[in-house]
Amino acid sequence: MRRDEIADLAAFVAVAEERSFTKAAQRLDMAQSALSQIVRRVEERLGIRLLSRTTRSVAPTEAGERLLARLGPMMRDLDSAVGSLGELRDRPAGTIRITTVEHAAKTILMPAMKRLLGDNPDIHVEIRVDHALVDVVADQFDAGIRLGGEIAKDMVAVRLGPDIPMAIVAAPSYLSKFPAPTTPAQLTEHRIINFRLPTSGAVIGWRLMREGREIRVRGQGQLVVNTIDLLVDAVLDGHGLAYIHLDQVQSFLDDGRLVQILDKYTPDIPGYHLYYPNRRHPSAAFTLLVESLRYSP
Repeated sequence: MRRDEIADLAAFVAVAEERSFTKAAQRLDMAQSALSQIVRRVEERLGIRLLSRTTRSVAPTEAGERLLARLGPMMRDLDSAVGSLGELRDRPAGTIRITTVEHAAKTILMPAMKRLLGDNPDIHVEIRVDHALVDVVADQFDAGIRLGGEIAKDMVAVRLGPDIPMAIVAAPSYLSKFPAPTTPAQLTEHRIINFRLPTSGAVIGWRLMREGREIRVRGQGQLVVNTIDLLVDAVLDGHGLAYIHLDQVQSFLDDGRLVQILDKYTPDIPGYHLYYPNRRHPSAAFTLLVESLRYSP
């Protein structure tokens, strides 16, 4: 059935329910003459009279009553379905799926959830930790969180925090056997605890700065891990040097269980951003999520 035919049937239902062309025309916000032509067109298409008309009244025929009995509830269900979308637009409700890395989930996303979900019981958030750069459209996520330098140019990007300080650290037990390097070039003489991305399988290179130029370092060692917790455990156990977010080892630096080295060569990396495709009509829930995560320096 064509869309114009559905619209014509909706016009018939309005007249049959109101039992008046005048009231139905007001309900549909259209001219009475146009409405009369639509109903006549429906009758001609079906080959049967649906309404009995007099100068004072309009009433469904037997065929009209039968059609109204079927179409009336369907039209009300349709109105209800469309109305429910309005609730999602105006009231923060619904499920939001986000892909993120573990560090961003712990430091940015989960603190925001405490505020957002506590005040909005109809919002539901699904969080999936994944170190790969996920295509949020293809994988049916509403948004993703990744470092600023990793986001595709066709995505809307919202900064969630400042740039992130990095650190190269080692345990005193390791440095007692292998003196701390004083330049990036000396890293080749050391055991490096490498971090392999769980999804892509790539080993992360270390981003350092020397004489104003960025250099990438990939060292060798006896141990490769694929979670931050294991990386921290490995460096605490003295297996070698680790390159890691400073905040993840700050407490160990404070109590002396780890030592930071080459700090003047380890620049901050671009901070986390929320990324998502352009949305002309975002839901109230998604808008609220974005605003609760947005970074304000």
